Amino acid sequence: MDAWVALRNATGVAIPMAVGVALGMPFGGLAVSSGALQVSYSDGPGPYAQRAKRMVAASLVCSLAVVAGGLAVRRPIFAGVIVSMWGFVAGLAVCIGPTADSLGVLSLVTLIIYAVQPLTPERALASGILALGGGLLQTLLSLQLWPVRRYQPERRVLSAFYIELSRAAVTPTQSGGPPASEQSTLARETLAGLGNDSNLEVERFWSLLNQAERIRLSLLALRRLRKRMQRNDANVIGFQLTQEFLVVAADVLASVGESLPAAESATTARKRLPELAALAERLRQLETRPAPAFLAALTRDARLQIDALTGQLRSVVRTVSETTPAELEAFAGREAIQPWSRRITGNLAKLRANLTLQSSAFRHAIRLSLCLAVGGLVAHQLHNRLSYWLAMTIVLVLKQDFAATFSRGALRIGGTVLGLLLATGLFHFLPPSIAWKLLLVALFVFLLRWAGPANYGVFTIAVSALIVVMFAFTGVSPKQVILVRGEMTCLGGLIALAAYLLWPTWERTQAGQIMGQMLEGYRLYFKAVAEAHLAGRPQDEADLGRLRMSARLERSNLEASAGRLRAEPGSKPEQIDLLTAILANSHRFVRAVMALEAIPSEAGPAQDELQLLALDVNKTLESLESALRGEKISLRHLPDLREDHRRLVNSADSEMSRYALINEETDRMTNTLNTLTEQVRLWQRLQ
Repeated sequence: MDAWVALRNATGVAIPMAVGVALGMPFGGLAVSSGALQVSYSDGPGPYAQRAKRMVAASLVCSLAVVAGGLAVRRPIFAGVIVSMWGFVAGLAVCIGPTADSLGVLSLVTLIIYAVQPLTPERALASGILALGGGLLQTLLSLQLWPVRRYQPERRVLSAFYIELSRAAVTPTQSGGPPASEQSTLARETLAGLGNDSNLEVERFWSLLNQAERIRLSLLALRRLRKRMQRNDANVIGFQLTQEFLVVAADVLASVGESLPAAESATTARKRLPELAALAERLRQLETRPAPAFLAALTRDARLQIDALTGQLRSVVRTVSETTPAELEAFAGREAIQPWSRRITGNLAKLRANLTLQSSAFRHAIRLSLCLAVGGLVAHQLHNRLSYWLAMTIVLVLKQDFAATFSRGALRIGGTVLGLLLATGLFHFLPPSIAWKLLLVALFVFLLRWAGPANYGVFTIAVSALIVVMFAFTGVSPKQVILVRGEMTCLGGLIALAAYLLWPTWERTQAGQIMGQMLEGYRLYFKAVAEAHLAGRPQDEADLGRLRMSARLERSNLEASAGRLRAEPGSKPEQIDLLTAILANSHRFVRAVMALEAIPSEAGPAQDELQLLALDVNKTLESLESALRGEKISLRHLPDLREDHRRLVNSADSEMSRYALINEETDRMTNTLNTLTEQVRLWQRLQ
């Protein structure tokens, strides 16, 4: 709920309508306002450059939809074919991402509206140009502060990342994914929106993101070491020093996070850096004291992580505080940003991969296309100019999953009725002046853009009343719009709900595939980390960053799938509980991999026992992936990971202090994968 975004969107819709009425051209004002309204859904927080591309693309596509709809109306059969084909493409766009999904829905709604307007080719073209103007006006309003606050969105997401790292440093480990995962993902996606911008300030942002990712790994490893120290009474001093270091590090991270939005120097953080160095030195002195091999290895591992964290924090404070180009560190991940041509080919590959009935996106596209064809036939029989509300309701109600479709269907029908009643009351009690109508337009746009994203019921109430008021400017009777729209909304909602009931896509049939994809992401990430340790070479941070990001995305997809499964009727409680347990175990596995990544790997090649364990972990994950994807595979003869780990711990090289943490984290992986194997077997039996 962003009041500022809602206010500028309301302004962008109300101003063209006011100008059109003042010039005696209400239909022209309505066309411009409609373009501004459609494009307003592409507005929102985020990088200005990314926002500009998104909104300009929405303006162009919606303008094209206006022209296509205006030209197709001259041949009703052709119009129906165009709407159905456009609906199929818009439905399939779900697989690309939320931006493509939103753009597909908006353009389809625009096409439906103009596909019933009796326009000549000249008027269709003029309407398209006016709608484009409205979209560009909305874009300009959204970007008005770009020259003044050019990188403010980037500063905000980085600030949130560092503040969350500050909390993670002192907060006990909780169940769920690794700490600051959401903030890390959002920061990376936001900076990726800057494209090839090589401004010095942008270089600083990439450097800060790079350091934040490294700090996250070091914090994860150090918190694990602190927990092990806490369990050992003979290492009380080491535990206290580690705990004190984490408290100071949290203050430094918080200071960095607070200074970023205001573009200020991290003065408080700079003053506390010497304390970190002093604590590291005290731990180094403790390391020289006689102690059993295990305690010595534990202290050394903690000191290595503290040294790494101290250097990372020092670099962060310098990057935030200084502006000298020589001090900037370019983030290696910038090189991984794909050019637009590769993004297009990548999206086309996604579309081709989803052209199968096993894809929920493909089934949604077919369902949407068929519903629009049925809706077009029903509308044709009704012979009413406002019958496009029927098709528009289908587009807005029908979604990829059951829970969203039925909740939105109920809210759409109920909200429309309430919105129409609200508009009726307003027209009855308020004076019929132009000023009041303009005020109501602005008010309803503000409500649907402010509270609408948070509650679909509020959205439908506001948009229903808004359309009644906007049509009143063109001389259409409010009573006529109210009655017809209510009828069409109910018909469209019922068609969408019936279609999903006749040919549903149940989440319980998709969850196994999504789990398999997540385990594949984890396997590729683990493989890269293990290979670095086995080769005894520094890890490629750019490659690991991409693999970690991919694994995190797959985990987010599974979490979303679990939420949809809980809301789906007919889901078995034991199935939901099992999926939740698999998620919890996967969290523990990826935490161990991240801790393993944080361990330095430059000290020489690892022993053969570690190589054997890594190979068997990879084989186990591959088998679990295949089983979850429905392949006929037995999980009774998987590698014996516990025996592999026993050999690793009892090997001669295992006495070396650098293997203490490796042994600990591989033990966690072994426990987790053995548990996951049993859970996947149970999942197979429940299918």
